Amino acid sequence: MRFVSYCRVSTQRQGQSGLGLDAQRRAVADYVRTTAGEVVEEFVEVESGRNDARPELKRALAHARATGAVLLVAKLDRLARSVRFIAAVLDSGVEIRACDIPSASRMVLHILAAVGEEEARAISARTKAALQAAKARGVRLGNPHLVGGGDAAMSAKGVAARREKARAHAELVEPFIRDARKAGATSLRQLAAALTARGVRTPRGGSVWQATQVRNLLAIIDEPAQGKAA
Repeated sequence: MRFVSYCRVSTQRQGQSGLGLDAQRRAVADYVRTTAGEVVEEFVEVESGRNDARPELKRALAHARATGAVLLVAKLDRLARSVRFIAAVLDSGVEIRACDIPSASRMVLHILAAVGEEEARAISARTKAALQAAKARGVRLGNPHLVGGGDAAMSAKGVAARREKARAHAELVEPFIRDARKAGATSLRQLAAALTARGVRTPRGGSVWQATQVRNLLAIIDEPAQGKAA
């Protein structure tokens, strides 16, 4: 059996939650091994599950359709927790399987998606209620280290979000960097050419890497090591 693997991570680190990229790849590999099948292509998305704009998922579905392969995800919620979105994927003409519920029928997938959607709605409602209660008690919400609040707070939040997204993308690209170095690439230009040849997307979704982009990505990859050394 041929599979097209689709992995998704959000803009936040998910390693400790068990939903990180490595954990998804292990689940996919374990499942494929039990079926004596093979993964013919892997697609990785760095995007929130709340966002329906998923270019990599579209590519994965198109590839699965063209090759007659099965779209395989580690967990159903890696696709979405929206009934409408799951329904659209199921109606795409591609067979879908989730490693955590491999024998689930279309009806079961719809039901599980509905449960996940309701769970997400309940969590959001509880969070809002807890924040309102804390505010009523006089608790000061937000980051106390931000001076001025308002636009300044929103700006700092935006910078943090962009930084986290850049870090998540760097983690996805790092294995390709290692492979390129093993193959003999040493300079930034050689690494950029290797990433371009492998079809790895740039941080902005482009298809052609520049040496400066590789340099910035390597700086992000090296940040954790520098932080620990400090």
